[in-house]
Amino acid sequence: MSTATKKGDSGTTFSTRNDLAAETRTKSISLLNQHLADTFDLMSQTKFAHWNVKGPDFIALHKLFDELAEGLEEHIDEIAERATALGGVALGTTRQAASSSRVPEFPSGTHKGLDVVAALAERFAALGKTTREAIDTADELGDKGTSDLFTQVSRDLDQSLYFLESHLQG
Repeated sequence: MSTATKKGDSGTTFSTRNDLAAETRTKSISLLNQHLADTFDLMSQTKFAHWNVKGPDFIALHKLFDELAEGLEEHIDEIAERATALGGVALGTTRQAASSSRVPEFPSGTHKGLDVVAALAERFAALGKTTREAIDTADELGDKGTSDLFTQVSRDLDQSLYFLESHLQG
């Protein structure tokens, strides 16, 4: 049995009436797919934290992590649909995300409430940084739509990081 790989569809494009230059669309699709992998990975790590957090603040953190994961899931859909709207293929299977994500793996054995919060805060901050870089890259490509999408993702990641860090600052 063969499985699809990132390389299998990474160069696939479909005809579109979108007026962005083909080279711009190809570069934007690649940028979007990288962030699709990163965001999908962070969403799965946030769900892992949701399921496995322990301690006196369990219920509050359990609910917070679920809300954060839901927000990421919305962005995953928007990122994937932008890639396909530009004529590309959204590389969004679990295996594709795992093979290309730049988000550090969630630390094994981390279950205590504030330790989990700190681990997630590091990962949300890392994705926030690369998302801000993606805003600039999309701008340089002349793809204002993708830049705008990343701007919204960046704002939401910053708010999520604020929610996480507030637990660590008290």
